[in-house]
Amino acid sequence: MFAKAGFECPQVMENTRKLIFENEERAVRYFWVKPSDVAIYVERGAADLGVAGKDILLEYNPDVYELLDLKTGICKMAVAAPVDFRDDVRKTLKVATKFSNIAKDYYLKKGRDIDIIHLNGSIEIAPILGLTDVIVDIVETGKTLKENNLEVFEDIVPISARLIANKSGFKFKNEAIRKIMESLSEQLKEENA
Repeated sequence: MFAKAGFECPQVMENTRKLIFENEERAVRYFWVKPSDVAIYVERGAADLGVAGKDILLEYNPDVYELLDLKTGICKMAVAAPVDFRDDVRKTLKVATKFSNIAKDYYLKKGRDIDIIHLNGSIEIAPILGLTDVIVDIVETGKTLKENNLEVFEDIVPISARLIANKSGFKFKNEAIRKIMESLSEQLKEENA
């Protein structure tokens, strides 16, 4: 999408372990970081723009501008539980997740008492082993849930990739950023036409 917007950098597509790629002619530099770190690089000014999942923006609440839903990486944040789960609201609900802030906010709005157990991977195992009652995680197809005898219990929020901008960079490089944003927006309109 960025190449179509006039900001190509062919090196990005090469099979390499490099992390920084530049196209001096187009005055653009790309770099690879973990998805959970993109917003930090943008917020702190190491990058003017970034692409981050809505899950990251909700979880870390970075001080950035969310400019555009890129309509890619579409999935959802959901509560999942064993297929025979019945919520007993008289008890504290035990929740496994790596998205602690999203889970806290969601259950706070519901007025539900929870105990969060923060895990970083294989979250689906937690209710199977009796560690927790439910999980809060990203669900794309639901195949992993199904294979582990779990199902979506409640949807929390739709997730997709978002174009984000550093607030200072947006102010001082507004023309270039708007050009990228408008081009990406036009591409999305064409795809959905």
